[in-house]
Order: sequence, then C-alpha cells, then structure tokens
Amino acid sequence: MSKIVYKSIEEIELIRESSLLVSKTHAEIAKIIGPGVKTIDLDKLAETFIRDNGGVPAFLNYGGFPYTLCISVNDHVVHGFPGKYELKEGDIISVDCGVLKNKFYGDSAYTFAIGEVSAEAKKLMQVTKECLDKGIEKAVVGMRIGDIAYAVQEHAEKNGFGVVRELVGHGVGKRLHEKPEVPNYGKRGSGTKLEEGMVIAIEPMINGGRAGVKFWDDGWTVSTIDGKPSAHFEHTVAIKKGKADILSTFSYIEEILKEK
Repeated sequence: MSKIVYKSIEEIELIRESSLLVSKTHAEIAKIIGPGVKTIDLDKLAETFIRDNGGVPAFLNYGGFPYTLCISVNDHVVHGFPGKYELKEGDIISVDCGVLKNKFYGDSAYTFAIGEVSAEAKKLMQVTKECLDKGIEKAVVGMRIGDIAYAVQEHAEKNGFGVVRELVGHGVGKRLHEKPEVPNYGKRGSGTKLEEGMVIAIEPMINGGRAGVKFWDDGWTVSTIDGKPSAHFEHTVAIKKGKADILSTFSYIEEILKEK
C-alpha cells in the first residue's frame, strides 16, 4: 500500500475496540506469566481469549507466521516463536499481539519481567517504555514522523542503549501494516507530516548493548548481535491536535502485575 489511509472518527473507534482487545489479551497473559510457564501456553491462551471475544488473531498465518503471539525472550528482539521454552527467573520477555475485529486491526507489545531481573534489564525496560511515551508526546498534528523518531532515539542513546534500525513502527487500519513507516531513529522536522485521521503503531525496540541485529534462518526471529537483552513496547495511537489519542492501554496489564 503506497499511500496513507486516513480514518474517520467512527473508524478510529473500531481500531480502539481492536486495540483494547489486544490490551485485555496482554492482561490475560499477565495473569499466568512466570517461571516454569512454557511460551506456547501463552500463545494458546491468547488465541482462545481473542476468539472468545469476537476477534481473530492478526499475526496467525500473516505472511506465513505460524502463531498468535510473537514471543521474544532476552536477546530476541521481535518475531520470536512461542514453543517449549520454560520461562525462568530473570528472563525478560517481549510479547507482541495483534487483533482483527470489525475489519480493523489493533497492535500492541509489552515486555514482561519474569521474577526478579537484573538492574540492567530493569533499566532497559524502563527506558524503552519511556521512549514510547516520548514518541507518543510528538504524535500530534503538525509534527513529523522524524520528531517521533528523534524523541525515541535521543532518550535511548543518552541512556547508553542501542536503537534497532532494521525494524519500524507503521500505520494501522484495515491492514496490519500501512503507511507511514515509523522508525525509532531520525531527524527532527523530517519525514511525513502528521495529520488528523492518521493511526500509527509506535514501537521502540531498544537493545541493552549494540544496535545491530541478526535475522534467523526461520525467516522471522530477530536477535541482538551481541547477545545482550532487548526490550519492546508498542501502542496504537491516533494523531490528534495537542495530544495523541492512545487506543491501546497498559493499564489492564499493570493492574494484574500489581496484584501478583
């Protein structure tokens, strides 16, 4: 798809509905995630929950991807396969989920800490989440894609972390990936101008060490080049005047994690 598709107010509400189902799916994962849990069990739970709530898993069979969730543990950046791996104390795990409901997509990712994690991993997760917040602050009418990208990059790099360049955020709508691309690095004032009706997924992928990544032979999995951990947080956001409208939420997840 070569041009940006602008959404009506009604269409944005449908994207919000899909995005909130993604957020609630993450909360279901939060309920059971922990040491000893196999990543494939998280995937099965997510598929069942999405279907029970009138949605379709967006990633399942997308371009041949064989699962509902992308689950990326420790040095895996994104697009990791769920499987027999049992989570252990000290792991960090990025869970990326997408939903199709009422013909519109929602997309969000969250990085979970399994038990007590290292101070380095904790800082990486915190800074990556802050990068997302700083990117969203710039997702308003009149700014440009480069303003979002620069805000993410500047915060990550000043904390000594590497910004993944090979993978980007994207527009969201009736397709899972639409224009414009939303990189996590760039120059202020550059790129596409942000206008009302645009809906984008902003998704910082930040490495604990070097920025470089390697692509696996499975055609999907991406990991850090130096074996250091990576974190990933993502929201689906509608561009508005003054302040972005965040269509997904982490509040459901965080309520569950507080209770655990």
